[in-house]
Amino acid sequence: MSRRVYSLFDIWNLSFGFFGIQFGWGLQMANMSAIYQYLGADESAIPLLWLAAPVTGLIVQPIIGYYSDRTWTRLGRRRPYFLVGAILASLALVAMPNSSALWMAAGLLWVLDASVNISMEPFRAFVGDLLLPEQRKVGFAMQSLLIGLGAVLSSSLPWLLTNVFGLTGETEAGQIPLSVHIAFYIGAAVFLGAVLYTILTTPENPPEDLEAFERHKRETAGVGNAFAEIFRGIITMPRVMRQLAVVQFFTWLGLFCMWIYFAPAVGKGVFGGVPGTPAYQAGVEWAGVCFSVYNGVAFVFSFLLVRLVKRHSAKSLHRIFLIFAGAGLLSVGLWGNKYGLLVSMVGVGVGWASILAMPYAMLSNGIPAEKMGFYMGVFNFFIVLPQILAATLLGKVVELALGGEAMPVVMIGGVSMLLAAGALQFVRESGPASGETL
Repeated sequence: MSRRVYSLFDIWNLSFGFFGIQFGWGLQMANMSAIYQYLGADESAIPLLWLAAPVTGLIVQPIIGYYSDRTWTRLGRRRPYFLVGAILASLALVAMPNSSALWMAAGLLWVLDASVNISMEPFRAFVGDLLLPEQRKVGFAMQSLLIGLGAVLSSSLPWLLTNVFGLTGETEAGQIPLSVHIAFYIGAAVFLGAVLYTILTTPENPPEDLEAFERHKRETAGVGNAFAEIFRGIITMPRVMRQLAVVQFFTWLGLFCMWIYFAPAVGKGVFGGVPGTPAYQAGVEWAGVCFSVYNGVAFVFSFLLVRLVKRHSAKSLHRIFLIFAGAGLLSVGLWGNKYGLLVSMVGVGVGWASILAMPYAMLSNGIPAEKMGFYMGVFNFFIVLPQILAATLLGKVVELALGGEAMPVVMIGGVSMLLAAGALQFVRESGPASGETL
């Protein structure tokens, strides 16, 4: 399909939907552990309750990527998936804070994550579809910028509603604070609105030979053929993807340690509260502020990243910034007050900006253009597999080895980030793919 050189404003438009996606995801990351605890879960049960996120990604993303590669409608190739995912995710965000039981919140998390995945991975392929190879690093850096902006606003939203707008108390539905209810409602509107903005401002290019495209789709139709192609694609994945797999594994293991246990660690270890007490709620809300800080740093740093990627390789930049992230998470356990945590979040934020952009920039030029959506979905395996491992093992580690304390798990995440930085040594960056497996 034909491509043109896009202006920065055009790249902003085609990436803007990620602002909404991350707004919804940021609310989930900062609040789900606390929601589970408000509904009666203890620390050792939280990882299994989070299992919805990686499992849905493992199943949904390769399938959505495969079918979005084979789709062409009046709305385009990727945009139908953006729209359907945004509608379903917005409904799940509205329902989540109204959960009256633990099983209900866990079930809604499955729905929310499946919906976010339907929107998210086609957005990664969207950049590869529309941008020339030399512009893709800028495109993914722009996504990182907008993800940071969305996460900054969403992570701090419950704290802002409580401390700036004076929104306190609970609803009749249960123990989940009113500020969380309102934040999730706002998140639903932002998610859908941002995705609609990209759909309305950024047209897609049809296949160069639409008749051949439709003929190939008819000849390879059927669920059996789909699964055969997916399996064959996984077995023959490009070399750069195999090399990046180790980096992604340790990176996302570290992130999952932080996302699951940071809020309980702050609520209990720094603020001295237990679930259901004002001190614990204050700690959870401060953890949201910390998440907002690291996402804010990522947002600001992404402006610099857009410039750096024009002069330096994605691999060298990513290694340096993963070291920053590892140091940030390791230092979390060293502070005895809430303000020190903000210093740690600066390092995490620098790493997060790179995590959201550099691996995809390295990958996109090493995979066939006609399978961009599928391989972006398969790449997600190396994000979700460490999360599944963490979800099944971390609870027992906390219970049996750490005496129920959450803070050491966050520090383990820092070690994992440093291992990811070391694994980059074995990654060989590729030029634009010709359509063959490397």
